[in-house]
Amino acid sequence: MARLHGKRAIITGGGNGIGAAAAMLFVREGAQVAILDTDREAGERAAAAAEAEGGEVLFLQADVSEPEDVEDAIDEAAGTFGGLDVLYNNAGGAAPRDGSFLDIPLEEFWRTVSVDLYGTFLASRIAVPYIQEAGGGAVINTASIRALKGTRGADAYSAAKGGIVALTRAMALQCGPLGIRVNAIAPGAVLTDRTRGLGMTDEIDPQWRVAPGQPLEVAELAVFLASDEASLVNGAIIPADGGGAAF
Repeated sequence: MARLHGKRAIITGGGNGIGAAAAMLFVREGAQVAILDTDREAGERAAAAAEAEGGEVLFLQADVSEPEDVEDAIDEAAGTFGGLDVLYNNAGGAAPRDGSFLDIPLEEFWRTVSVDLYGTFLASRIAVPYIQEAGGGAVINTASIRALKGTRGADAYSAAKGGIVALTRAMALQCGPLGIRVNAIAPGAVLTDRTRGLGMTDEIDPQWRVAPGQPLEVAELAVFLASDEASLVNGAIIPADGGGAAF
């Protein structure tokens, strides 16, 4: 039987990169999937690609930093699927204007925190009651290698992802008794269309001392954490970085 057979999942930021790869894998493993993204064109493209795997896929345009958007989208997904079992908080990312805390534009700091950290908080706050009603399930958050070690050049992103690490552990304590596992994936450098646009290549990065990963490699870990195979995994922050955090 497929690893996610019968599970109903939401993937935020599912239009591109890791999110789009996860949507495809979740459907392949038997889940119904709702993709949330601000980019309608990308979201619809990702939904069509995932649906080609033979499952039910729903695209909902939403900005995870806007409470009304998130509530409407999650309510619609849960209503369409008849419930919710999995939330994958994948939306977020650093931006070209991120940098040192000494000179990063103030609006860039708040933009990053509002999407990455606040967006994770909002989606979890709204989705967890549905998951509890379904009898339990999983929440998967997205941290970063930058939350696990000191790095240069993306202090807003590092702060937001560090907040997600702390939030994940707090949520796990509260949600565990409800039958809901809450874990976080901490990717290292991953080669996506966005990171290519920021200048990343497939060469070994001197900062991380490893070559970038591929979206599917991170998405495979998300499938595991969403599945019943991860029944004993709660409150974990799992690196997916080729060993970058170890150096």
